[in-house]
Amino acid sequence: MTTHLEPVTFGERALRIEDVLALANRQAPTHLQDDAAYRQRIAKGAQFLDSLLDKEGVIYGVTTGYGDSCVVAVPLQHVEALPRHLYTFHGCGLGKLLDAQATRAVLAARLQSLCHGVSGVRVELLERLHAFLEHDVLPLIPEEGSVGASGDLTPLSYVAATLSGERDVLFRGERRQAIDVHRELGWAPLVLRPKEALALMNGTAVMTGLACLAFARADYLLQLATRITALNVVALQGNPEHFDERLFAAKPHPGQMQVAAWLRQDLAIDAPTAPLHRLQDRYSLRCAPHVLGVLADSLNWLRSFIEIELNSANDNPIIDAEEERVLHGGHFYGGHIAFAMDSLKTLVANVADLLDRQLALLVDVRYNHGLPSNLSGAPADRAMINHGFKAVQIGTSAWTAEALKNTMPASVFSRSTECHNQDKVSMGTIAARDAIRVLELTEQVAAATLLAANQGVWLRAQAAEARPLPPALAAMHSELAKDFPPVIEDRALEGELRLCLKRIAEQHWRLHA
Repeated sequence: MTTHLEPVTFGERALRIEDVLALANRQAPTHLQDDAAYRQRIAKGAQFLDSLLDKEGVIYGVTTGYGDSCVVAVPLQHVEALPRHLYTFHGCGLGKLLDAQATRAVLAARLQSLCHGVSGVRVELLERLHAFLEHDVLPLIPEEGSVGASGDLTPLSYVAATLSGERDVLFRGERRQAIDVHRELGWAPLVLRPKEALALMNGTAVMTGLACLAFARADYLLQLATRITALNVVALQGNPEHFDERLFAAKPHPGQMQVAAWLRQDLAIDAPTAPLHRLQDRYSLRCAPHVLGVLADSLNWLRSFIEIELNSANDNPIIDAEEERVLHGGHFYGGHIAFAMDSLKTLVANVADLLDRQLALLVDVRYNHGLPSNLSGAPADRAMINHGFKAVQIGTSAWTAEALKNTMPASVFSRSTECHNQDKVSMGTIAARDAIRVLELTEQVAAATLLAANQGVWLRAQAAEARPLPPALAAMHSELAKDFPPVIEDRALEGELRLCLKRIAEQHWRLHA
């Protein structure tokens, strides 16, 4: 694990998306706040609940059934068994398992929420959840089965169950039974106290963890799409004056202005330029700041939605030990994350559409201003049997279409469920999963367009009148050449596309500040 100098501390300090990303990628150590005052404040909530049990107080999910069954009283002799029943009957998730990165993000989001001290859980539960992160014990969580209110009940049941020594985990690269990993680490499985299973499960940790990862990917994709656009301006002999600072002062959306500034920087727009080939480029070049600028401008409010949710207590009921009150509400409702992810997937799909249109220009001799058909680098005597990036462009069109199809908002598809107790739900986890899928597809489009743009720049450089590349693009072109040689004779490009995707996932290329 590559570590940062500063550990990520769970407790009273707010976390940022970058903290969750560092933990998800195993790039930072973790610390659980452990001063006496903090530990006492956490313990006080669990103690208050115990005192209510002694008085036979009525507490949702503690002395009652769950959801619509809240009118069913649970006798005190069965209260201790209730938490296990909750995570047991919710063990019905289906679909693919969350990967290791996503699972770490989920654990981080759930731990941070419980660290507010208003969920009625013991310090020992926080310590064990933190230990799961620290030792990389990862519950195997099916990604399907949550409607986003009451929180991510079914997927988070796998966290509650594995903390209790049940179900399976990923540990040191192997699928293992949770109980065996507990023994190996010298831990006793937790016996969850009243309210603890509910506190673990009745929250928005899955959608929030996924949202943190989606945000980070979109942020890098924004910068990469800007760099790809700059390469394509060169490859297509575009007009760099479309990004003039004075032009954008007339319509000063900050993100749009930022993208235009990045393009000016990449294209060294203040340097002497070649004679213009046309007055106006097609929209996929000319309007790139306007398309990408919407994503750039949206990231700030998306960050706000995600980080407020990350740093909130989002289960039910809320336990106010100081005032000795139990507050029944609906903080498990993931509406803000649902809207943020529905918005993000639309913004990102528009990036796919933009880059797909740029690639379509590159391969078409009617619009690429003198580049060979399909960007083939084959000599004239072999040009008739070589097809360069023809199939890559077809694949890119397919990936773009699928990304656009997946922009259907999830948040409007609320379904009344659980005997009409959960009669309005957020669908936030489905929205977050959709956003991740749209990002995957758009990164595939970006990988294909990046390799094609690099090929186009190389082809331009072969011309006798070729001008030197601006410094930022020259450095990028040189870096890409290490992994992606020019396509002269046709070759299968799947391996190179997958390598490019790996580089994107690693955020390998340093782009814009």
